Amino acid sequence: MVRKAPRLVAAAAVALVLSAYGCTDHGPDEDVPDRTVVIGISEPGHLIPSNTVDVSGKQVLSALFQPLVTFDARSNPVPAAAQSVKADPTARIWTVKLKPGLTFSNGEPVTADSYLDAWNYGAYGPNHQSATSYYDRIDGYADLQVRDPDGDSGPQQAADPQAKTLRGLKKVGDTSFTVTLSAPFAGFAALLNDVAFYPLPKAAFSAPGVIAGAFENAVVGNGPFKMKGGWERGSRILMEKASGFPGPAPKVDGLLWKIYDDAGDEYADLVDGDIDVQTRIPLELIDKATDDLGGRLQKSPNSTFTFLGFPIFQPDFAEPEVRRALSLAINRQAMVDEVFHGTETAATAFVSPVVPGYRADSCAEYCRYDPARAKEMYRAAGGPAAITVSYSRDSGPRSWVDVLCRQITASLGIKCTGAGEDDLAVLLGRVEKRQPVGLIRLSWTMDYPLLESYLSPLYATNGSSNLYGYSNPAFDSLLGEGSKAPRQAQAVKKWQEAEDLLAQDMPVIPLRFGQNLFGHSERVRNVSIDSAQRIDVLGVELVG
Repeated sequence: MVRKAPRLVAAAAVALVLSAYGCTDHGPDEDVPDRTVVIGISEPGHLIPSNTVDVSGKQVLSALFQPLVTFDARSNPVPAAAQSVKADPTARIWTVKLKPGLTFSNGEPVTADSYLDAWNYGAYGPNHQSATSYYDRIDGYADLQVRDPDGDSGPQQAADPQAKTLRGLKKVGDTSFTVTLSAPFAGFAALLNDVAFYPLPKAAFSAPGVIAGAFENAVVGNGPFKMKGGWERGSRILMEKASGFPGPAPKVDGLLWKIYDDAGDEYADLVDGDIDVQTRIPLELIDKATDDLGGRLQKSPNSTFTFLGFPIFQPDFAEPEVRRALSLAINRQAMVDEVFHGTETAATAFVSPVVPGYRADSCAEYCRYDPARAKEMYRAAGGPAAITVSYSRDSGPRSWVDVLCRQITASLGIKCTGAGEDDLAVLLGRVEKRQPVGLIRLSWTMDYPLLESYLSPLYATNGSSNLYGYSNPAFDSLLGEGSKAPRQAQAVKKWQEAEDLLAQDMPVIPLRFGQNLFGHSERVRNVSIDSAQRIDVLGVELVG
């Protein structure tokens, strides 16, 4: 995603509350349906699909909407609201046919216009939608962006977009439309699972291209649940089962999303039985949760990839042999065991195991622990006598930095110091300005389950989150060949070849792959969290 604004994230403890609602006895909350499951979340940033990029917001929307496609067990897209999603032989023109008879929870029919209106709104630059870049593969996207004809960043030079709708979107019939991309992309169907590609009913708009002011507080979707009441900010979002939903039926009658601002409070409510599911249990509570929850403490893979970025623009780290040696100096498995209690997985690749085409040891030569070889290589390459590891303080326990530095010092005989920054944005700003930061701890989550979702933004020469100055024309070429391949298998092969170049250049040091660490009450079962960190609201059920 060369196109996206930087989206590198800190793995902050998330969540959580301001008021309490019992889950076994709803007490005074008579509006709560029987057989309702209570789930803790943090406050969503937004609930307009094209403006929602946070995990909590996406979780809420995924219960209100049915996407065009879902994924099978191998992360391949399969039709959901779509009857079919098919590409022409070039993989540039895609035809989407909707299942007949679909409706929104307010009774409006789901039509091709429901998608075209929503996507055009999201892509139009002056609307300032957080997920606007998700549409940038569609032909005409650039014409919807605010232009700066003089090349000056000052606001006085900004010109209106050349168009208000995407040239690449064409209505074929009431339930079918085509999407023409600016360039072929065999993986486009996978993007259609994201909330940015949800439809919107006519009720969402007060005028063409204008979202009604009250809609975000009472979102109307086409999914298995519908809002009961509205979004009570800082408190809760209540949902009940949507009648007439044609997809798989929920096993419960309602969902109550309980909003927290402190993970410890949320955990206390889980233990007390006041909520049924905590989707993210903080690492510092894992020992207690093991005792309190037993088998109800669970984990599953997510798409988070944690790594150390090198400031390649600085002479100390310009030599690949220095970068390789530092990678060999780290005992990833020992760090996972000692600091993360086995809740994360040691990384020996540049992409997550949750995406098709992942190879477990694509970085094996330089991602294993070999202190003797590391020391020899480091000295021969003239590595610096001291390094700094910069990190944001909300990215997990400081102890992992201490362990990392001890390992590097023991392996290479150099000084290693951790440098914490309170605000990740400040730290990223320093990197973008090419200020000295040393190695920097970063984390990435996929937008869709494709190798490209990791490779392009992080390592392409113009990658949106390539903050460390890596550039390899051969890598860029293979990445482009994969993106333009007419078939998914061909694309994967080219992307794997591109990853092989990373294993030699080592622009970053892979450290860990993330896991969802979650818990549930005795009142529910069949609780699962997917690689996008969202609970399966169709699978969860009440006991008895």
